[in-house]
Amino acid sequence: MAYKDLRDFLKRLEREGELKRITAEVDWKLEVAEITDRVTKRGGPALLFENIKGYKIPLAINLFGSHRRMALALEVNDLQEIADRITGYLDFKTPEGFIDKIKMLPKLGELGAFFPKRVKSGPCQEVVKRDNFSLLDFPIIQCWPQDAGRYITFPLVITRNPETGKRNVGCYRLQVFDDRTTAMHWQTQKHGAEHFRLARAQSGRARSKFGEGKLEVAVAIGADPATVFSGVIPAPPDLDEFMLAGFLRRSPVEMVRCQTVDLEVPANSEIVLEGYVDLNEFRPEGPFGDHTGYYSLADDYPVFHLTCLTHRRDPVYLTTIVGPPPEEDYFLGHAIERILLPVMKMQFPEIVDVHMPAEGIFHNLMLVSIRKSYPGHARKIMSGLWGLGQAMFTKVVVVVDADVNVRDPREVTWKALCAIDPERDVEFHLGPVDTLDHAARQPDFGSHLGLDATRKWPAEGYARGPWPEEIKMDTDTKRRIDSLWKQLGWE
Repeated sequence: MAYKDLRDFLKRLEREGELKRITAEVDWKLEVAEITDRVTKRGGPALLFENIKGYKIPLAINLFGSHRRMALALEVNDLQEIADRITGYLDFKTPEGFIDKIKMLPKLGELGAFFPKRVKSGPCQEVVKRDNFSLLDFPIIQCWPQDAGRYITFPLVITRNPETGKRNVGCYRLQVFDDRTTAMHWQTQKHGAEHFRLARAQSGRARSKFGEGKLEVAVAIGADPATVFSGVIPAPPDLDEFMLAGFLRRSPVEMVRCQTVDLEVPANSEIVLEGYVDLNEFRPEGPFGDHTGYYSLADDYPVFHLTCLTHRRDPVYLTTIVGPPPEEDYFLGHAIERILLPVMKMQFPEIVDVHMPAEGIFHNLMLVSIRKSYPGHARKIMSGLWGLGQAMFTKVVVVVDADVNVRDPREVTWKALCAIDPERDVEFHLGPVDTLDHAARQPDFGSHLGLDATRKWPAEGYARGPWPEEIKMDTDTKRRIDSLWKQLGWE
């Protein structure tokens, strides 16, 4: 049965020995981050800080910070279970007869159960504040010494496309400027930024209840784990993230209408911020200690103005930190990689596996194994990935043969380096890069490198005869030594 809310998940983590309550007084400024960073890197538990200096509201962090907790969050034993479910839906075929149609009905019925469900009220509106409220009523943390201030780091930012009305949910950091305003860190290629641009293009023709030149925004903080996770997934623009959450939790997400904006938020949220972004107002945001392990530079971003704040009577503040890997975001990214692999394979059936190592911080390195079928096949895959959603940000793509285990860094390093002639096998490509890539020649634009580390064929310029065989001991010898192993003095 799906988790009802964040606190339901916290109870499960505690039962499983995956949650540590911290009762000692800890400062929101740097100390929470330092403790969490040490715990995460040691493979430690989720943390519930119950005594943040100056606050009575508890703070939850590192809830997704291990492979086991990611599986618990999505209520599976292995993430492959979700990938297999996705594969099952992607394998839908047109029914050829009455019996086929009957067989399809249960799956269609299950699909219908994923759609978000509107309810009249929800716990997130137990307390409604239109006046005399402050963001600083919550234990919002400063993560790193050179951060520009306190940041809301785990928000579900909800907007609507001003042309189509379709909803988007994204996880965009919010630097707190004062009691009722924050930055809105909409990177250029994100869907929220596209809504902002479309709204600016319509300015003068479209109006919100706050007047011309404003885009309504709602921010939910702390929901059930599948809903939180769905806000992080780089979903296609036409896929409602709350429907995706319904798929993951096998139960619809209950949604409640906001008090001051024409948007809906998960009814089980801990805290909700309502307001608008002024289409013509920008302020410097940053620096911020980012998932690259470096500080992202200050730049101008839109400003989010709060008009209302709602929350549960006894809210739990959910947050996270990013920084030198691995942090909690690595485990979220790994889950995304595993879950979305069937979608990638639908586009490129020749892909066997994909891996993005923690040190590659998502967009710096992707290792891909393929079933190679023709000359230049590896380069086709590189080009395809650079044109596929947020994979377009991937700085380095390494393509290897199907028999290479991309999850074993030693095997990849050995076999890839033995397979390349650097001048022949390196490909450069210009295109969009992640805004956070500080090494790029200019913001949002730079180069990518593709490395064809597959076995080379004569048609690809390999003219030295057959590709050499990998050294392997024969089976009979291995079997004989297995039988002698204990006699030789080894267990």
